[in-house]
Amino acid sequence: MNRKITAIGEVLADLGEGPSWLESASQLYWVDINKGLIHIHDPATSSNRMLDVGFKVGAAVPRQAGGLVLATVNGFYFIDTDTGHLSFIHDPESDVTGNRFNDGKCDAAGRFWAGTMGLTGQKGTGALYCLDTDLTVRKVIDNITCSNGLAWSADNKTMYYIDSPTKQVVAYDYDLAAGEISNGRVAVQIEDNTGVPDGMTIDDEGMLWVAQWGGHQVSRWNPATGEKLGMLPIPATQVTSCVFGGPRLDTLYITSARTGLNEQALAAEPLAGSLFRAVPGVRGTATMLFGG
Repeated sequence: MNRKITAIGEVLADLGEGPSWLESASQLYWVDINKGLIHIHDPATSSNRMLDVGFKVGAAVPRQAGGLVLATVNGFYFIDTDTGHLSFIHDPESDVTGNRFNDGKCDAAGRFWAGTMGLTGQKGTGALYCLDTDLTVRKVIDNITCSNGLAWSADNKTMYYIDSPTKQVVAYDYDLAAGEISNGRVAVQIEDNTGVPDGMTIDDEGMLWVAQWGGHQVSRWNPATGEKLGMLPIPATQVTSCVFGGPRLDTLYITSARTGLNEQALAAEPLAGSLFRAVPGVRGTATMLFGG
């Protein structure tokens, strides 16, 4: 595994998260949750453009129709990436105070899966939701503390999901036609003293790549055996998520955070909050687009 890690650009996010790769434009999208910013990175020009949502945004995923679908502190939205115009879809937690949406991804049928968490880390106040292509929303799992990483196997028969404080990746049988999960079981147990699992992606060999908040690393796991296959050491404690991109989907983009670190900690890791890049020697899978 190639362990060379490169920081991209000069952006230092407070809470970088949710990277996704749009193949048709060869662009990377990622968010700074606390600042309400969407970053659009073009590797060909090394440029970075920002869209200010105006409130906390947990995930931004490209749409087949253009623009992005967002999961935010105020529910689901569309955003036009040319104008920045927001269109409200639905807030399934409009009657809940103290929560926000966190990570989210689309399945191969174009549904957008995203979950919530308490703003102050309250236990069990969050849930995992599915926004279907007809813009209906349903709750799939409740009693979640910090909804995080999602991934699907290549045959779309397994969905992987992280509720961070459990320190587990749970595998579910997945019915792609119905968008339904069943038979949850633990696929990966994160080791003690290596942080907690955060965002996640999957490579074309079916292995999971898990960002470890508080662990200085992105780790690679075999979900069939639970074996840790390797890790990339990241020069930031709070590693938040990762996605494969580039023309061959062989570049791993990694987000990180600065939030909660004191001056001494930030002096020790000046790259905290950076977007990082690595070429780990395997290819990833494409970011699925929202079909609604």
